[in-house]
Amino acid sequence: MIGHMSSHKANMLVVLGPTASGKTALGVRLANVLGGEIISADSRQVYRGLDIGSGKDLAEYTIDGRAIPYHLIDVVDLSHEFSVFEYQQRCFAAFEEIAGRGALPVMVGGTGLYIEAVLKGYRMVEAPENPALREMLASLDHEALAVRLKALKPDLHNTTDLTDRNRLIRAIEIAEYSRDHPPAPAPDIRALVLGTRWDRRLLRRRIGERLRQRLDAGMIEEVEGLRAQGVSWEKLHFLGLEYRYIAEFLEGRIQTRDELYQELRTAICQFAKRQETWFRRMERNGLTIHWVDRAVPEIALQLIASHQGNALPHK
Repeated sequence: MIGHMSSHKANMLVVLGPTASGKTALGVRLANVLGGEIISADSRQVYRGLDIGSGKDLAEYTIDGRAIPYHLIDVVDLSHEFSVFEYQQRCFAAFEEIAGRGALPVMVGGTGLYIEAVLKGYRMVEAPENPALREMLASLDHEALAVRLKALKPDLHNTTDLTDRNRLIRAIEIAEYSRDHPPAPAPDIRALVLGTRWDRRLLRRRIGERLRQRLDAGMIEEVEGLRAQGVSWEKLHFLGLEYRYIAEFLEGRIQTRDELYQELRTAICQFAKRQETWFRRMERNGLTIHWVDRAVPEIALQLIASHQGNALPHK
């Protein structure tokens, strides 16, 4: 069954966790031992130009002098509207490419919606605009649109579609198209899922330390550079967290660098809590996550050995 431990061999390893929990370093260590390649599951690392703020940490992909291949990092420009559907399709393609070479796909990230879209094999299609349908929907009020969408999609994943009229109309358009154009079947993914876990106080400290390092490494200058290239304030706000708060600092709405640090650290800690809530919901919905305290590689390898024996490929 996709996304669940099963009696069959796992053919993908997933390392998920909140921000600053050491999941990238752990995923790279495991890929090195198991002959794997990394598939990033991060909604901002897909964009070129978002380096320090999105935490790409590309130096981490070299271990013991060996470069671990990675996928779905730096794949689109900021002008591109990247979607969950596009992530799923690109991830399926990367999975099949890596597995086809006899290597182990190792998905690493903290964007829960992206991870679920792959592990649960959400059935999504790329739907063109339907002007006739849009004209008809224009006469309906917000509540009627929401009712129509829920009738089309009783198991609605992305409830944010219900909050915005334009997104509601687009979601109905996609749902109606999907009904008549079923998506291609997802690849047979059987994932062993590990999660990095920290005491909350320690995780807050790690978040604070990493934020200072990134500010010292030129994160503010990175955002200034994006502005110089023509990236709008609106886009920076849309990208969230580091990009939103640094934009507010550059706009003069946050007065000092220390105030920026304090506000941004609080926001990142709150984001980490939301990520943990998402992962707990995934567990409640039946996904088995094997937790690795403090992202210790030896614990992760023991978990893999105990649950899979020699089923995962090795170098």
